Amino acid sequence: MSQPAKTSPRTSSASDAPETPAGTKAAAQRLKMRRELAAAAMELFATKGYEATTVDEIASVAGVARRTFFRHFRSKEEAIFPDHDDTLTRAEAVLDVAPAHEHPLDTVCRGIKEVMKMYAASPAVSVERYRLTREVPALREREIASVARYERLFTRYLLAHFDEQDHHDGNDDPLLAEVAASAVVTAHNHVLRRWLRAGGQGDVEAQLDHAFAIVRKTFGSGIGAGRTLNTASPAPAPEPASVRTRGEVLVAVARTDAPLDEVMRTIEEALRNK
Repeated sequence: MSQPAKTSPRTSSASDAPETPAGTKAAAQRLKMRRELAAAAMELFATKGYEATTVDEIASVAGVARRTFFRHFRSKEEAIFPDHDDTLTRAEAVLDVAPAHEHPLDTVCRGIKEVMKMYAASPAVSVERYRLTREVPALREREIASVARYERLFTRYLLAHFDEQDHHDGNDDPLLAEVAASAVVTAHNHVLRRWLRAGGQGDVEAQLDHAFAIVRKTFGSGIGAGRTLNTASPAPAPEPASVRTRGEVLVAVARTDAPLDEVMRTIEEALRNK
């Protein structure tokens, strides 16, 4: 199976405005309008039904023209997910500035927390959106497509920490990268769905940390990300204790962390052989 390139291009989004006061203001205004359109769409979907609602009606309720709607969304089903593009950009930024010493799996877990923050910022809206996605297949498909974008982002990141050309027998790193990325997304979605079914109540961050701890325990020790494998034979472990004879004197040398019983057994054997 072909693997993604090690360096992934940044996700193109209109939210990637220049880091200037004007750019920041424009991005904020854009997100505000997207949220207003999303609120109008959700209101109409809830009262009229998804199929009976038109783009013109959504634009009218939001107080904008039809062309303004299409500057922000390509379809009416996309309209109830106004924050995914911006959240994907923030998640990618977490990966881009991760410290070199951090385990890549921990970085990915931090990255996907940006998604949970998006939902937790407006629990009531998130719960209603969850209800709609359960009822409308088109919205459910849009949600699945959004999840797939996060999973691709995190898989590319984990794969970038492996030698993707090294596919010799016994090297499972690329497989682990893909499975681990899927596990992180699955753990996040499991916690998110449980929280939404509970009406957006409960400490979702603590629940998420618990789920990620399970993922780390399962995959963390098996992922050699960020490390250069040494193909040379490993150096033998030092003996816990050794004894040398100097005339009638035995000299014992032991590691400070050597178990006492092993040290005593080494000395006793040396005395018996004396």
